[in-house]
Amino acid sequence: MTASTTIIGERRDAALQRAQAMGRHPSRRQQEVRSSAPSTAFYVIAVTATVLTLLGLVMVLSATSISEVHKGNSPFRIFNRQMVWALLGALGLAVAMKTPTRRWRAFAMPAFVLAAVLMLLPFVPHVGASVNGARSWVAVGPLTFQPSEFMKLALLVAIASVMADRQHETDPAARGLGRVLLLTALACAICLVQGDLGSAIVLAAVGASVAFVAGAPLLPLGVAGAAGLLGAGVLAAASGRRRNRFVAFLDCEANSHDLCYQTYQAMIATAQGGITGSGVGQGHSKLGELVPLAHSDFVFAVVAEELGIIGVIAVLGGFLALAYGGVQVALAASQPFHRLLAGGIVGWFMVQALINVGGVTGLLPVTGLTLPFISAGGSSLFVTLVATGILLNLARNDR
Repeated sequence: MTASTTIIGERRDAALQRAQAMGRHPSRRQQEVRSSAPSTAFYVIAVTATVLTLLGLVMVLSATSISEVHKGNSPFRIFNRQMVWALLGALGLAVAMKTPTRRWRAFAMPAFVLAAVLMLLPFVPHVGASVNGARSWVAVGPLTFQPSEFMKLALLVAIASVMADRQHETDPAARGLGRVLLLTALACAICLVQGDLGSAIVLAAVGASVAFVAGAPLLPLGVAGAAGLLGAGVLAAASGRRRNRFVAFLDCEANSHDLCYQTYQAMIATAQGGITGSGVGQGHSKLGELVPLAHSDFVFAVVAEELGIIGVIAVLGGFLALAYGGVQVALAASQPFHRLLAGGIVGWFMVQALINVGGVTGLLPVTGLTLPFISAGGSSLFVTLVATGILLNLARNDR
């Protein structure tokens, strides 16, 4: 009896030891999985980008279907094109999310040089195309794209790499600021020569965001910003079209029939939306082109009219959620390059959205910038989704 009890006790103790041993290993695996699991910021960015993109597709269809029928085209002509770019953008997002960031860094400068070459294509006869007074488009057969969109991403990666390379030096931000300003000035200068002031402002915002996150001295950064604003003002004054647009912005109501027609009609459409809006597809501002470019530069007016204040709050809240997620990624980044990339993407998205919404609502002059994720524009949507993929990569794999 005693012997059998001893044997049973030994077997029980051995079983408990095996169970404890088995319990420890899953615990370690759980900790490893938990440490590599996507953060809350990852889900915030992923869900927000998905919702904004889907909303953009709906708004593009709503803004273009009737006008395309009146022109004798398929109601889905522009929507189908936007859908193709959205699918390509989703593929680019997936690739960017899976590609190790060290590869992005390795090709930073070659990508910038390639983007600069693409920026020169609009000046090539029979290749470049002018849209709304800006020669910033490339048209090759049925394919049209805006090279400045690719420059935004290339500039971001290049200057983030430059600043990250100097993090181990004494006063690293000051040492790298000169190259950052040079690269940014080059990209902005080409945009200004094209007549694309809006893209130049966004490129400057990308450079300023990366430099600020890197800890660049505020005095030289402020001087560079002031010089940029002065140069942009001089160029705007030298161009009759841009000068008239700025003057009309100062008194939109007085110029509502000519110079400020677009903005004034967009403001009317925004005011008509009320709280809940007229309903998707039920807006009147897009009919007869009362709001020109309702599917691209002024799509926010269609959102406000058809979805009301609720839709406006949802869109603006979406961009704030993206900013929150991006800032959290930057704060949690263990590598300087990752922190600078995240900060630059946040600055890019927020400044571009602010300028677009400000132009639609009459708070800022119209610059021709798209609303990220929502406006019709294939190259803009594609590059925006690729940048989002990089942000998701950083949120999930900070390596």
